[in-house]
Amino acid sequence: MHGKRIEVTSADGQPFGAYLSAPASGTGPGLVICQEIFGVNAFIRDVADRYAAHGFTVLAPDLFWRLEPGVELGYDDGDRARAFDLMGRFDTDLGVQDITACVQALRAMPGSNGKVGVVGFCLGGRLAYLAAARSGPDCAVGYYGVSIDKYLGESSRITEPLMLHFAREDHLVPPETVDRIAETFAGRSHVSIHVYPGVDHAFARTGGANYHEGSAATANARTLELLQRTLAASR
Repeated sequence: MHGKRIEVTSADGQPFGAYLSAPASGTGPGLVICQEIFGVNAFIRDVADRYAAHGFTVLAPDLFWRLEPGVELGYDDGDRARAFDLMGRFDTDLGVQDITACVQALRAMPGSNGKVGVVGFCLGGRLAYLAAARSGPDCAVGYYGVSIDKYLGESSRITEPLMLHFAREDHLVPPETVDRIAETFAGRSHVSIHVYPGVDHAFARTGGANYHEGSAATANARTLELLQRTLAASR
């Protein structure tokens, strides 16, 4: 399954690019995939195509477009340096606004059932969490989202299902940070937090140095079950 590039209109009326991957049926719930710091690269497009094969209409927006449109990076030292520079200059609030625009665009597409979820990785995991608080999706999933703890003041705004995956050996999201997040959501049945022992940041990135097939398969199965359960019915 292969997608195509389309344009989405931002809240301030500017067009930005997004990778669209649609199911063979042409109909179904929507899903926004939020990139890592490496842009909409082969891994993110593969994730989008995988969910399209499960019946979702998927948008993976170019969230760095205000800094450098069309960023697509690999994982060598030079690209990593560029990626961290872009993340340092990235405006989180504007990024969430762009995700909101994608949620709205998916709901307006022909064949949509009105339901939209958000899934993100690393930087995108933080954005998925914030989208759950601000963008009005029907569910959200974050993989090893960084700096979520800085936004726990918005946790009360999250009323739809939220799933967060964390790696126990992740120095970017250490155990004490995960514990703070878990304590914040204690007793809230619509929020589930999963911690994977013995794995590091980016354990679900296929082909990556930290990829762990077993943990990735478990996390992906949990994510798919939530998406199918939450988004299947018409809004």
